[in-house]
Formats: sequence, structure tokens, C-alpha cells
Amino acid sequence: MSRLEPGDVLARRYLLLDPLASGGMSVIWRAFDQSLHRMIAVKVLTASLHTDSGQRVSVRSEARAAARFIHPDSIEIYDYGETVTTNGGVAAYVVMPLLDGTPLAERIEKGPLPWSEAAAIALRLARVLMAGHARGLVHRDVTAENVLLTAGGPKLLDFGIASWAGDPDDDRGTPPYVAPERLLGAPTHPAVDVYALGVLLHAMLTGRTPYPETTWEEIEAASRTSPPPRVPGVPNAIATLCQRCLADEPERRPTAAQIVSALTSALGTVTLGRHVRRGLTVAGSAVVVLSALLWFQQAEPPERQQQARVAEPAPSPTVTARLIESSPSASVTVRQAADGFRTVLEARTPCGATDADVVLDLRQVLESAVAVRHGPEESRTENLRTKLTDRMREGRLTPACLSELQARLDDIDAAIQPD
Repeated sequence: MSRLEPGDVLARRYLLLDPLASGGMSVIWRAFDQSLHRMIAVKVLTASLHTDSGQRVSVRSEARAAARFIHPDSIEIYDYGETVTTNGGVAAYVVMPLLDGTPLAERIEKGPLPWSEAAAIALRLARVLMAGHARGLVHRDVTAENVLLTAGGPKLLDFGIASWAGDPDDDRGTPPYVAPERLLGAPTHPAVDVYALGVLLHAMLTGRTPYPETTWEEIEAASRTSPPPRVPGVPNAIATLCQRCLADEPERRPTAAQIVSALTSALGTVTLGRHVRRGLTVAGSAVVVLSALLWFQQAEPPERQQQARVAEPAPSPTVTARLIESSPSASVTVRQAADGFRTVLEARTPCGATDADVVLDLRQVLESAVAVRHGPEESRTENLRTKLTDRMREGRLTPACLSELQARLDDIDAAIQPD
């Protein structure tokens, strides 16, 4: 297609202002919606659709399916359309909200990210992919250019032009992120997203993609016989996961759900380590204070000690519970995380098909989970996780809904013992 320029208008409505980012498949423009008078982002596919009517039908179908896929970490789709370019070609475009953020590609250009930050970003993206794959959608272009770092966390762009799993192979994708089997014409499969996520994780950890090839010709000419490169200087679990995502054979790669589990475990281990170190420090300080108190108590005359015991009754269990409930570090953050669980549970997407009695039951178990308990804090969400698994097995909870609710439970667990 011919190159679009600032000032061009798509569908007599969307005024293109300036390009924000470009990748192997598309260009993102900052634009103005002249009908609704709001700033938007417009992603225009770089390939023309005018030579293949079947492809046009496929793209429309995929865009409609993706528009129905709504996820907190994926960009909502406002509109989809096709426009005739100046040279007679047909270009597809997707209209999205204009978010304030930085492309992940720009962040990587500044150097490698700390492994925990890279793992946290990959975890959020893996959750989006897991939810999309559960609906039969494959993104096909998970790249640093398609991830926007916002105040609310990373957002995955371009689910507006996704594909159904099993669709014939096509030329969509950005070369450094393209899985090897796509060069052989293999049908679209969720494993191609996993490979791309592995490339992205490697790039975040090292500042560069795992292989030097950047064009289709270079990738097709490359002969790779060695195992995927291993990232140095990061925990073994992260380095191994990255290598598994980059496996040449699709069946050897983990699923998006397995990536979520692995990254959650790796990040949870680090958090637990910080809590243990923090606990040891606090315990050490408590020993010093207790020793000092005992020394002063022993130094006091016996009659003073007796008076103190009479004058200072022990706090009642009710008072203690109120102190715990009012402590910001003990319950406020947990309550906020619980609010996030309720918001997802009651949202139209992805949990809109959930029965009202299931919603009520889960809310009641949630309230019990976040209440002040006398048992170990680590068990707060155990019953709720079991409930979710049971409802999923009964067919009363969709995979996408389950994924999001489990993510909110992770937030609750993390909030129980904040740093």
C-alpha cells in the first residue's frame, strides 16, 4: 500500500496526526475522531487486502472476534474498517483508545530490565495470551513494539487483528519474533505466541533478541542447530523458562497457562525471600527491645513491678481484632485487592456468563477469606481457589474468567504480607 501521511483521513472520520510506532505488520497513528471529537490511536496494516477477497473476509472475522475479547491488560477495540489507498489498494485498520505510556521497545533500548521487572511484565502478558488462547484466538505479533507500559501496567496491543487457532499460515508477524514452524507454512497455533513471548522475555533480560536475524530473508537463510541461547545472570527458573519458550518444536514449548504458573512461582519465591529477611530483621530488633524491657523490669523494685501489673490489664481479644482490622498493612491493601476480584467477577467480560448463584457463593467465600483470621495467612485464598477449580470443572466458569479471578487471588496473596 502507499505510505500514509499526516493529514490523511480514513473513512472520512479518522484524521491521522503523527505515527507513534511501527512494526512488521502495521503502523500505529495518533489520530482524531472527527465524529466523536476525541483523541484515538489507529493501527493500520501495512499489507494490502485488495488482491485476496478471502483474506479480507478472514481479517474482518478475526477483528470481530477480537473485538469481543476484552481483557484488563489488552487494548479495547473501538472500530474496525477498510480504506482504499491512493494507489487503489485496500488497507485494514483498527481504532483503539489512545493511552499515555511508553512502548516497551523504547524501554529495552535503554538496556536490560531487572529480571523481576521483566518477569512481572511477561506474567501480565502471559495472562492475556492465556485468556485469548482459551477463546481460540492467537495474537501472532507479540513484540516489544506491541506492548505499551502505562501507569496501570503493561498493555498488549493488536489483538484487534488476531487469528483463529488452526488458520492457514500467512505472512503476518515481525521477523525476530516469528516461530520457526511458520517458515514451513504450519497452521496458526498458540505456540507461536509462546515463542514470541520467549523472544520478548529474552530481549527484556538482555537488551537484544536471541538471534541476530531481522528480516524474512535472513531468518529463512539461517541454520540453527544449537539449543536456544540461555540468559545469564538470572534465576535458573527464569533462564530455563525462556529457553523452553524458544524451543524449535512447538510441542516442547510451555503453554501460556504454564508460563503464568512458572512466573508466578518465581516471583513469589523472591517475595517470600524478602518477607523472610524482613521478618528476621524485625525479630532481631524485637529480641533487643525485649531484652532491654526485661532488664529494666528486673532493675525495678518488686513493689513497682506489682503496681505495673495491676495498673495495665491485657488488651481484650476484641480490641486486638479491631487493631488488626484498622492496620493499613494488615487489611486495607487486602481489601483493595479483594475489590479487584469482585470487579472482575461482576464484569460483563470475561465473567458475564457466570450464574448468579455462583457469583454469590464466590463473593461469600471471598469475604470469609479476607476477614481477620486466627489461622495461617497463607491459607486465606485456598478455599476460594478450590471453589474456582470446582466451578470450572462443572462448566459454570469460563477459562478466561477463571484466569482473571486467579490473577486477582494472586494479588490478594501478595497483599497479605506487603513489603
